[in-house]
Amino acid sequence: MKVLLLGGTADGRRMADALHQAGVRVVYSLAGLVRVPKVDCELVVGGFTQFGGLSQYIKDHQITLILDVTHPYAQTMSGKAVAAARASGIPCWRFHRPAWQPVTGDDWRYYDDDTQLLSALKEFHTPLLSAGQVSEPLLRMILKNDNLTSVIWRTAVAAKFALPERVQWIKAIGPFALEDERELLLGHNVDVIVSKNSGGLATYAKLEAARELGIPVLLHERPELAVADEEFSDTKACLQACLSACGVSNLGQKDNQQ
Repeated sequence: MKVLLLGGTADGRRMADALHQAGVRVVYSLAGLVRVPKVDCELVVGGFTQFGGLSQYIKDHQITLILDVTHPYAQTMSGKAVAAARASGIPCWRFHRPAWQPVTGDDWRYYDDDTQLLSALKEFHTPLLSAGQVSEPLLRMILKNDNLTSVIWRTAVAAKFALPERVQWIKAIGPFALEDERELLLGHNVDVIVSKNSGGLATYAKLEAARELGIPVLLHERPELAVADEEFSDTKACLQACLSACGVSNLGQKDNQQ
């Protein structure tokens, strides 16, 4: 067995490390747009076009299982993974951490697309955009809001275009602490947060701070993805399934029957 792990998330890096330490042959792939983590296994950065496409890479490198641990909003890559796996006659499994669920005190308002987001933002003055990269056309559409005072935009990577006036960019990579998120919201008079439902703990503190301060959150619904052969939302269950498929009964111990 040789696993191609599509990562770019903390979950993906941890799974790649765990599989490698257990003796599984694993290739860790990521776009590398933000940072390239240090991993002990084989690493592919920048996608598969450089190899003639994903299907060609699978064939040339004798991949027997794809494990998709990309971001829940990486719809294009997840779709390509399923299609390439089926064309190659190998399974495609997926792990995505569970979506956040609202609790008492949360004011979450869901949107599906840019049109819905623009409509929802009309009543606010200072949004915090914390949903990753935003296209220049969408940002300029947001700025047409007559009620808007300023836009606070937090991402890990700078935009590839000149920022318009009234946009303040903050470079930051999680995890974020509750006290820092509270200070950010109060210091910039943020009255609404725009976020993806990424799940996990790394960026959850902004939702806690919003709950404390009574600030609404516009939450982008997760996209529908092509159905994988197996889908997991529990890290331990996913790792154990991979180990079993690769003939490893426990972490760090190969199956003696092989």
